[in-house]
Amino acid sequence: MTGSIIVSDVVAGALRERRPVVALETTLVTHGLPRPDGLRVAATLESAVRENGAIPATIGILDGRLRIGLSAAELARLADAPGVVKVNPGNMAALIASGGSGSTTVAATLFAAARAGIRVFATGGIGGVHRGATETGDVSADLPALARHPVAVVCAGAKAILDLPRTVEMLETLGVPVLGAGCDEFPAFYRRSSGLRVDARCDGAAALAAAIRAHFDLGLPGGVVVANPIPAADELPAAIHDAALATALAEAATAGPRGRDVTPFLLERMRVLTGGASLRANEALLLDNARLAAEVAVMLASAA
Repeated sequence: MTGSIIVSDVVAGALRERRPVVALETTLVTHGLPRPDGLRVAATLESAVRENGAIPATIGILDGRLRIGLSAAELARLADAPGVVKVNPGNMAALIASGGSGSTTVAATLFAAARAGIRVFATGGIGGVHRGATETGDVSADLPALARHPVAVVCAGAKAILDLPRTVEMLETLGVPVLGAGCDEFPAFYRRSSGLRVDARCDGAAALAAAIRAHFDLGLPGGVVVANPIPAADELPAAIHDAALATALAEAATAGPRGRDVTPFLLERMRVLTGGASLRANEALLLDNARLAAEVAVMLASAA
């Protein structure tokens, strides 16, 4: 690649041989989940990708280098590093120039995956249009990144703390197709449905891969959202979810976190307010997304 981008030998070899590869982000390690859960879950996701036939490529920034395919030791270093920066495309270059370390958001991971030629990426939930965005203008960098980079992102929809109707509308405006993985409605992260329609339903990894392949073969710009609902057994009950979300949003309005601090604040408050149930749900959906992403990557590679 370049001096600023390092692809591990394992990932580079798999890409050369056109074997299935799944990108994984690192914000969940440093910001999305409490320590040491983040590092433990990251290792579990890599194992799930391997068990389902693909090569995991966990992405992060260490010592001023964007690393695609972190080793276990490198990932542990990133998890333990003090003051790790949450990286998106806007601050990535400056961090690399300074020789710093950072964890990649969905937007930054999309860039890195596309740069390396990885076509499938598994995460928890994408960012989107924040509540109150009509006043604040707060829209996640994930959305323009999805419109720009040709990568299929397997996720449990968008994070429930967001304005989901405006997020789905923005995806449509940007021309990013939303494929429902065995569902007709856009998932709401901790909840299986938001009441919002997806662009098309695809039942099974083969159908998803066929639609993704058609998108890429047509030369349509940008990526694809694969909306995979949290497993039914792990869904947060509506009463618990709605009460915790309302309280967390009210607290955020009072506490006043801004920009990149909003999402970690709200997710942590959801964890506390649900007695840890939201954390367990988060882990379950992450694992299911990694499994499905690997299956889709295998299908895509088999037709290459």
